[in-house]
Amino acid sequence: MIAAYFAEIEQTLQSFPNILRSILTKKQYNVRQGCISGSVSFDNDCRLEFMELKDCNRAAKVKYRYQYMDERNACLFRYDNAPHHPELATFPHHKHTGEDIAPSLEPTLFDVLLEIAGQERQDGKFD
Repeated sequence: MIAAYFAEIEQTLQSFPNILRSILTKKQYNVRQGCISGSVSFDNDCRLEFMELKDCNRAAKVKYRYQYMDERNACLFRYDNAPHHPELATFPHHKHTGEDIAPSLEPTLFDVLLEIAGQERQDGKFD
């Protein structure tokens, strides 16, 4: 179960042409629970750091973080479910952009990569 989930993450990363390399760390706790984290480098010198704590018996991730940074390591955006913004309608899910915190649904890695690819297209950096 969790091994198949990890394989799905790897396939997702392989499907985006603007990724130069990815380094993954996988920890399998048992057949249904595990943690996967990674660093993904893009052709625009930006980087995505992510972590997902997953229990395959649950639809939602137990914990997650997706942080997209520019070449100077400045955070461009971050999605997470840390329970520190109870005022948001989507609590605990939220998105950080600069100083702003916005409500957000729980994204998948694929969703985040699509958002990054869309930003690159708008900047003229992705063909």
